[in-house]
Amino acid sequence: MNTLFDKIWDSHTVRTTEGGACALYIDRQYIHEVTSPQAFSGLKNRNTSVFRPKQITACPDHNTPTVNQDQPSKDSQARMQQEQLIQNCRDFGIEIFGVGTPKNGIVHVMGPETGLTQPGMTIVCGDSHTSTHGAMGCVAFGIGTSEVEMVMASQCVLQSKPKTMRINVDGTLGKGVCSKDIILYIISKLGTGGGTGYFVEFAGSAIKSLSMEARMTICNMSIEMGARGGMITPDDVTFDYLKGREYAPKGKAWDMAVEKWKKLSKCENAIFDREEHFNAKDIRPMVTYGTNPGMGIAVDSSIPTLESIDEKSRPSVEKALKYMGFKAGEKMAGKKIDYVFLGSCTNGRIEDLRTFASVVKGKHKHPDVVAWIVPGSAQVARQAEQEGIVKTLNDAGFEMRQTGCSACLAMNGDTIPEGKYCLSTSNRNFEGRQGQGARTILCGPLLAALGAVNGVITIPTTD
Repeated sequence: MNTLFDKIWDSHTVRTTEGGACALYIDRQYIHEVTSPQAFSGLKNRNTSVFRPKQITACPDHNTPTVNQDQPSKDSQARMQQEQLIQNCRDFGIEIFGVGTPKNGIVHVMGPETGLTQPGMTIVCGDSHTSTHGAMGCVAFGIGTSEVEMVMASQCVLQSKPKTMRINVDGTLGKGVCSKDIILYIISKLGTGGGTGYFVEFAGSAIKSLSMEARMTICNMSIEMGARGGMITPDDVTFDYLKGREYAPKGKAWDMAVEKWKKLSKCENAIFDREEHFNAKDIRPMVTYGTNPGMGIAVDSSIPTLESIDEKSRPSVEKALKYMGFKAGEKMAGKKIDYVFLGSCTNGRIEDLRTFASVVKGKHKHPDVVAWIVPGSAQVARQAEQEGIVKTLNDAGFEMRQTGCSACLAMNGDTIPEGKYCLSTSNRNFEGRQGQGARTILCGPLLAALGAVNGVITIPTTD
């Protein structure tokens, strides 16, 4: 039997070229202010219209400031990009959720929470972390700027079909272990190239036990292991999350859609090109010590010694440790941090804010730590206010900023200074990712909150 990926891919293949590439029909395209201007320029230069504008949704997020959004951006490039997106959407009849409006947010947070993202879809965006949407049972992946234009003009994109991999995580997760820890653990075991050439389906009892938002974190970081994308078979958790959302089907249409999605999910005997198995009991809260997401360890363990690493990898690890200012064999727990970032399309959802707030409630931010708490969307911000999360944060000395990609990629004013350590819930820890010379330590919301209160990387208590 075909995998879920095969079913969706094959049903959306318009034709296959002689070279083997597929012209893949795209159900939903998301665009933002950074990778769309060149695509729009290409359409205008060729005097070409957008083929199906109702299947495209625009949302500025990357280069938007997270303070004073009621005022024009102080950064001239950011201001120009936002203005261009507004004008281009107006010219081509595309719906846009602008900065400061109720549905604005990071595209990979906004899409699922509005119900625009639905099971069985093919979804693209000019952003690598489009894989997030795969958590809802979609084939979702990032594309380049020329491909953004291609989809705008034809509603199709030319792609080679990847191989399939299933990663099974079975068993019960330990106390304090979250989905971010699961994916960091998997990447630490398979490496940043372990998924190259594959589209990954995450399965197993531990994955099924996760909430919808936690599943999005898993799929979001599937590309950090080199995969083309990640996905999870839709189930009742998916349907319960989606029901009643603005763009989800209603009434009889909803019942029909669920029946269709359930049939799509029947892949019990599917055959994958590759399978990997992990036990949930082996996973503990994780942090990274180097400059790629594969350099991860349990927070209560030590940085690997060079002798324990294969010879080919030693030079890159040595280089990473030098950049980070760490030494092989050192403990990560107890290391001083300067910044904490809670947010991004990886961990900027309401559940992430709930976790952070539950840890800091009744405590106070460490005086030496600068903390940026950034909701992934305007809806998340409203919910945080309604649930009393904002008050809890304020009482503990934190301030919630406005929505945006923020310190994930340091192109919007939220930049970590050179040499400073940031305990970050984002997805990448490359050199300079959060600012020139910035040192990024990836983790989940629980460890971020503990670090913000204690000023050092902290091992969670088990009581």
